[in-house]
Amino acid sequence: MVALLVTRMPRVMTASVPALPETFILPEGVKAEAVTFGTGWIAVVTTDDHILIFGSDGALRQDLTLTPPG
Repeated sequence: MVALLVTRMPRVMTASVPALPETFILPEGVKAEAVTFGTGWIAVVTTDDHILIFGSDGALRQDLTLTPPG
């Protein structure tokens, strides 16, 4: 099992790593807490409880405000 991981892992780690577009800029004062990639979009969770959805071209498509529980 270890040999399988050692021989296969380097290929998995270098396969198709998502990248941010060159024009990707967060709004002023916004700090990212987490980032995830989908097909044609990038989601950024911010430290001020928003989820920003960007297109693959870097343009902001949607701003979702998270509400605290309770």
